[in-house]
Amino acid sequence: MKSTPLNNPPDQDATGEIIAYHDRTKHHPERYARGPGGLDWANQPDPFRRFSGAPAIRLPLASRDETPPAAALFGAARVTSRPITLERIGLFFELSLGLSARKEIASSSWYLRMNPSSGNLHPTEAYAILPGLPGLPGGAGVYHYAPLHHELEQRARWREGEKPDAAEFFVGLSSITWREAWKYGERAFRYCQHDTGHALGALSFAAATLGWRVQLLPEWNEAQIARLLGLDRAEDFANAERETPELLVRVIATETGASAGSPAGETEVEWFGRANRLSELHVDWPAIDEAIAASERKSVGTKPSSEKTSTWPPPSPPACRLSAGELIRQRRSAVEFDGVSSIGRETFLAILDTTLARTSTPPFDAWPFAPRVHLLLMVHRVTGLDPGLYLWLRHPADEDGLRRSFGAKLNWEPAVDSVMTTPLYRLGRGDLRDFARTVCCHQDIAADGAFSLGMVAKFEPVLRERGASAYRELFWEAGMIGQALYLAAEAAGVRGTGIGCYFDEVFHRGLGLSSQDWQSLYHFTIGRPIEDLRLRTGPPYAHLAASGL
Repeated sequence: MKSTPLNNPPDQDATGEIIAYHDRTKHHPERYARGPGGLDWANQPDPFRRFSGAPAIRLPLASRDETPPAAALFGAARVTSRPITLERIGLFFELSLGLSARKEIASSSWYLRMNPSSGNLHPTEAYAILPGLPGLPGGAGVYHYAPLHHELEQRARWREGEKPDAAEFFVGLSSITWREAWKYGERAFRYCQHDTGHALGALSFAAATLGWRVQLLPEWNEAQIARLLGLDRAEDFANAERETPELLVRVIATETGASAGSPAGETEVEWFGRANRLSELHVDWPAIDEAIAASERKSVGTKPSSEKTSTWPPPSPPACRLSAGELIRQRRSAVEFDGVSSIGRETFLAILDTTLARTSTPPFDAWPFAPRVHLLLMVHRVTGLDPGLYLWLRHPADEDGLRRSFGAKLNWEPAVDSVMTTPLYRLGRGDLRDFARTVCCHQDIAADGAFSLGMVAKFEPVLRERGASAYRELFWEAGMIGQALYLAAEAAGVRGTGIGCYFDEVFHRGLGLSSQDWQSLYHFTIGRPIEDLRLRTGPPYAHLAASGL
């Protein structure tokens, strides 16, 4: 399938609609965004989608850790590319979207995954578009990744011969918005986009363990992705929740060898499987449907030119003795911090360093756009830094715009020797623990860590220029930053957690922001965790061994 240039101006009506959705779904101290009055536990969505009748191929689980040092995840260690095999595709999915642990308390149990999710609800589904590979009985086609049993369910078979030296394959991501809306109501569309960004970051980090590279293909619109993945096949979702197509990536193993070619999907000869129903009853949230429709890419376009800055010095992530696989597997979302532990200034800077957009460093080597999201940091306990408000400027070109938009009372003092290499500014001194707690819906975890942050995005100017579909991209970028922070925190011996509940305008007013030019899209916090000793942790795939599968 050929892409044609995107010459049409953005649909300003759709842009206005998505901005209205964003305003409508803001939390305020006096009222939260519209959501369910309570949780209907009898209709909690099944976290695992399956396609009955689809041939299933069990992927091998890694029996031992042969991944490179953790530094490779952050571009600080070189990794030789490994050829594409079914075993390595298994490791790729295991380390990106697979299960990481089973948690139990009293009579309840649930699974954790490598990719974090709002409320551990996991709206994101993944599909692999594979060439014919040795050991892949179904041959070339479209496969749904089923993490519970670490399987590929074949959705489509194509007429294509075996390519033992394939150089690339493709992965598509979709969202089942009902999984989030069941708990969060209208704001759920935001969280689905966060999770898509986290999953994109997780794919990029997993690829790095194999010397592979992930490349986002923004020229593919939702209709094309739906057709490719079979998401537009009404008969396959007749009694099931539909999936919203999100994005398509190319996974590149080597620049030489037999190319997987275009994943256009015109050559499929047979489709398999019917999607399972996740809940018996549903609640409709028209605002989500409207946001999905408004943010769809209506046209096919060429890949946008990248404006990202690549002048940062080489990566300097936190020192870590773990392997990449060990670090990814141990990632968890903190639920409580001790409220007293601090981290050192160099550790703090090393964590932030992993969020800079370098052209050859995961996860932003997958990102074709200039950085549009910056970090407003509330420093509580960082040895060597005064408590206060700081800015981590991920794209120097935005400095003038931020200076004009921030309140006049904020200072712009370099907090390091050179903001050209370490872009940290001090905006003000003071104890911001109460402010951080209040902003994050009165959650103590925002005040009890070493620091917390809000991700502020260049908002309405980007939407007016690129169209309403950029709304999703902004959240994806925030999710990718969150994924980098999660792994960097683990590497530094601490822990992080994303915070989706925050009072948007309270935070904006604290910064002096009074327009839609800049908006807060995601919050995050890092500190020393307190473990809940009531919880028991088990291995993620013990159920497969117990069942003899």
